[in-house]
Amino acid sequence: MLQKFDLFIGGKWVEPRSKDYLPDFNPWTGELLAEVAVATFEDVNDAVLSAVQAQKVWQNFLPSAKEKVLLSAASILEQNFDSYVEFLCAESGSAVPKAQYEVGVVVDILRAAAGECRRVFGQIFPAETDGMVSMAVRQPRGVITAIGPFNFPFLLLTKKTAFAVAAGNGVVAKSSSETPGIAYKIATLFTEAGVPAGLVNAISGLGSQIGDALTTHPRVAMISFTGSTEVGRHINRTASETFKKVSLEMGGKSALIVLKDADVDYAVNAAAFGIFMHQGQICMVNSRIIVERPVYEEFLAKFSAKAKMLPIGSEKNQMCVIGPLITNQQLEKVHSHVTDAIAKGAKVVAGGTHQGLFYQPTVLADVNPSMKVFAEETFGPVAVVIPVESVDEAVEIANATCYGLSAAVITQDVSLAFKVAEELESGAVHINDSTVYDEPMVPFGGVKESGMGREGGHFSIEEYTELKWITIKTKKTPFPF
Repeated sequence: MLQKFDLFIGGKWVEPRSKDYLPDFNPWTGELLAEVAVATFEDVNDAVLSAVQAQKVWQNFLPSAKEKVLLSAASILEQNFDSYVEFLCAESGSAVPKAQYEVGVVVDILRAAAGECRRVFGQIFPAETDGMVSMAVRQPRGVITAIGPFNFPFLLLTKKTAFAVAAGNGVVAKSSSETPGIAYKIATLFTEAGVPAGLVNAISGLGSQIGDALTTHPRVAMISFTGSTEVGRHINRTASETFKKVSLEMGGKSALIVLKDADVDYAVNAAAFGIFMHQGQICMVNSRIIVERPVYEEFLAKFSAKAKMLPIGSEKNQMCVIGPLITNQQLEKVHSHVTDAIAKGAKVVAGGTHQGLFYQPTVLADVNPSMKVFAEETFGPVAVVIPVESVDEAVEIANATCYGLSAAVITQDVSLAFKVAEELESGAVHINDSTVYDEPMVPFGGVKESGMGREGGHFSIEEYTELKWITIKTKKTPFPF
């Protein structure tokens, strides 16, 4: 049944002033899934001011009361697990196992955020003045603009919202224009769980039209964004004009290094999961697989064979691994990277073709730095396999990118792996795993053009709060005049 999403402001559904609605299509079928409101600047202002008023109430809730609300949100989500999975599949093109994983992680995130309500810690300092107590306290920033991507829209936008709320903030949430409906699912989940009406608001519309209103509004204290480096750079530039706090998690071109002593079969499985999960539409996929020469040919043969046998299924197929790319625009980008590589001498070992939005798992060899696929983020199921002669060369190639989000190394020599991990320019390094991994409590984020700031656990609390220094004099100061 066709759904219709008005704006969600002040704890209720509000018709957009524009009276316009955008189509929200199902990538699996191409059918119209929903019509989604197009917000105006005035609507954005209403959402922000609603969050301002509700935040004044919420910040005075006891930690136990905030914790109870977040735990309630987790319970409501568990009770309606299948309906959220179904919506994620339909809106984001997720395969059923991926959607089930995503919803399950969101439950964990809500519970992790609930635990952080009791851990918004300050600090006491030894004072240099007699009769003085010197302390730092953490206070909520106020209103957070949370902007999420299309690939893991429920997980990433809820992660921002949950920890921002745990820290005492109000939120205006906006998901990607490709998955606009999920922001409304999040806002209504928090409202049903018991946050004050207006604490979590959701809007939709084209980022090019309302993005600056969301990021430059004078009552917005911070922007938390996950998406492309291009958009993140623009947000950082506009936010800097009013010195707003930003947390940016952006693109990646992550490397998986397979050393010569690795269990090749295990490395193949790790590499396949790390690039073909959700059609490669993940910022931390290991799209560059760097293999030491002694095991290169064996790895390439087994990896390409695995890529060829991955099931490309229908929306309801529980065994499906490869689903549709999110849009035709994304399809064109992925295919342009592949055709550019072929034109410049790359060898297609597997895939390289598509049927509609379903792109075959693709493996490229003989790739060189002149090719787009070598350095640019493809955001699709395309892996390049690069042979190297030494560990030092592997690290050099892994670091030869403007990105630094995630990396991995597979070897039986843990001491060597740790040395490699220290040398890799990346926000995360996973030893004997793929590059695709995250947990609710860890400091997730990137370096270089992959972003700034960290999300997860108390690291999110630090991002979403402001430190204030307070002193108390217990003795009168003998002022000099």
